[in-house]
Amino acid sequence: MPNPVIKGSFASPEAVAHIAYEKFVMGSPLYRQEQDWERKGVPLSRQTMANWLIRATTDWLMPIYDRLKELLLEHQILHGDETMLQVLHEEGKTAVQKSYMWVYRTGCDTKRHIVIFEYQPDRKAIHPAEFLDKFEGYLHADGYSGYHNLKKEITVVGCWSHTRRKFFDIIKTMSKEKRAGTQAMRGVQYCDLLFKLEEGYAKLPTDDNFKARYEARLEKSKPVIEEFYAWCRSLDVMPRTSMGKAVGYAQDQRFWLEHFLLDGRLEISNNRAENAIRPFVCGRKNWLFANSEKGAKASAVLFSLIETAKANGINPFDFLTHVFETAPNCDFSNDQTLLNSLMPLTPCI
Repeated sequence: MPNPVIKGSFASPEAVAHIAYEKFVMGSPLYRQEQDWERKGVPLSRQTMANWLIRATTDWLMPIYDRLKELLLEHQILHGDETMLQVLHEEGKTAVQKSYMWVYRTGCDTKRHIVIFEYQPDRKAIHPAEFLDKFEGYLHADGYSGYHNLKKEITVVGCWSHTRRKFFDIIKTMSKEKRAGTQAMRGVQYCDLLFKLEEGYAKLPTDDNFKARYEARLEKSKPVIEEFYAWCRSLDVMPRTSMGKAVGYAQDQRFWLEHFLLDGRLEISNNRAENAIRPFVCGRKNWLFANSEKGAKASAVLFSLIETAKANGINPFDFLTHVFETAPNCDFSNDQTLLNSLMPLTPCI
């Protein structure tokens, strides 16, 4: 008989994979799954399901997660972002204090995408510094100052989507008739022009590290940026007004916003990271919180493998079932080739 995914338990690989899929792909909390199992005549409590997920993650998914992180840090271009998470039972913290889920993912310069989530109890800058300790290259990020104090081998690339959002949030408060000709609309138009140019660059050849895009940006995008900042300097706005804050943000972030001009492989926004973290944010609206620190860390591992599988066109349920069937019956901890064969990447390493 093959070894079970959890010794001494009646959990099957398909059952554990199904529970993980329902929660982390479909956003169904464990209490809803408990009700669904009960309607089907199966007395399976949410606590049992939580224990299954944590145990299976610790035993079989953690080595794959660690290997994926190693592969991620070998890339030269990454995207990073973070969002809040509430953990009810965490040592030294109350249930209402904020914890954070961070995400790092590969850029457009690879066909094998990797998405890594990492749970941390706070938003301190030490966390991205430690995670990226072995990384050297470009990191796309938002305007959070924690990213701006990383080691000198990391070049942070700012996000023009965030800059545009500051101006767009202003015009959203206006009627459509009053938007035209406003300063906020002008700021949005400058940003839109930069994104429009990027759409054209997407048709350029991608060989030679996107050299054609690099040259086109210097010729067309750089003058637009210079004109945009000349316009910002010409404005006479109060710094505490919405417009003043939008202009101030753009000026404060200029150093990092212009970095996408340094390499054709870079992108004008950090939308890749925001898209990667969106499934977690959507799921959080349903299950609201993590019960324990162990659960939060297990969630980070499961989200990492599931989102990596999805990014590479792999069915998450099939992937998890395969791992839970294969891993308990082999010694992949000492076999790098076997471990690589369990990666949710296409093609296999």
